[in-house]
Amino acid sequence: PVVLGHEAAGVVEAVGAGVRSVSPGDHVVSVAMAPCGRCYFCVRGEQTICIEARTFMTGLFPDGSAALRRNGETVYRGLGVGGFSQYSLTTEAGVVKIDVDVPLDLATVVGCAVQTGVGAVLNAAKVEVGATVLVMGLGGIGISVVQGARIAGASKIIASDPLAARREAALHFGATDVIDPAQTDVIGACYTATNGIGVDYAFDAAGHHKLVEAGLFATRYGGTTVMVGAPAADQNLTLSPAVLAVVAEKKILGTLYGTGNPARTIPMLMSLWRRGALDLESMVSFRRPLDEINDGLDDVRAGRGIRTIVDLR
Repeated sequence: PVVLGHEAAGVVEAVGAGVRSVSPGDHVVSVAMAPCGRCYFCVRGEQTICIEARTFMTGLFPDGSAALRRNGETVYRGLGVGGFSQYSLTTEAGVVKIDVDVPLDLATVVGCAVQTGVGAVLNAAKVEVGATVLVMGLGGIGISVVQGARIAGASKIIASDPLAARREAALHFGATDVIDPAQTDVIGACYTATNGIGVDYAFDAAGHHKLVEAGLFATRYGGTTVMVGAPAADQNLTLSPAVLAVVAEKKILGTLYGTGNPARTIPMLMSLWRRGALDLESMVSFRRPLDEINDGLDDVRAGRGIRTIVDLR
């Protein structure tokens, strides 16, 4: 059994004796990959690839113990959070403190989707002012990539998704062009929009190997294709390394959870929100009580809205 829900925000109820960074009454955002702070990767500032964080994501603590049990059986916390519950037990590194005036529903979406998408642009790809960008897949993460590209100062943001409502949403969040991949050749559209050069950056925000391949062909010589979504383990790329990597100097970049350190990325995102640069309000499409959670899952399956908040207060 598992308690799902990996995007969450709430109020600290109690802390252990050794906790220093938060106190009861503090408002916090949950971290789905709580870093240890000591390993080779954490010391390098690469907390999102911390080895202990991988164990944390399974719903167990780094020592293998479980926060929850029922009738003697381990109950896992979804991606280390277990947010669909009134209380969640986590580590000190599993939360990041935020200002008390930040609405908790808005803070919730920063916990994963916004952090992953905006972080992919600003922390991983480091998109430059004036760059041209393709975003494939316009769910919560893809829309966040669009926002990140706008914040970075991209001159052209081409957004692709088969759902008309998502393409319309992308325009609201900063896309300059939208494409229905069922009707238009995405690669050709990118070359048309860039005078035959190709885009500087292509982001696969849906997690499919065919989109990664499309990104490699849509990018210019020296361009970068960023894998934000996670393709299935049995998916493989079909490409020519000699042509794409050697002759054209094209690059594939992986990014997980926004790359870097959630303890720095989350405050950065909240600062962008306060300045009016990051639109969190429009990310929340529906708010539902816990007894309507299945309706919220139906929203996801049907592609309705961007994010549904389950309010446990």
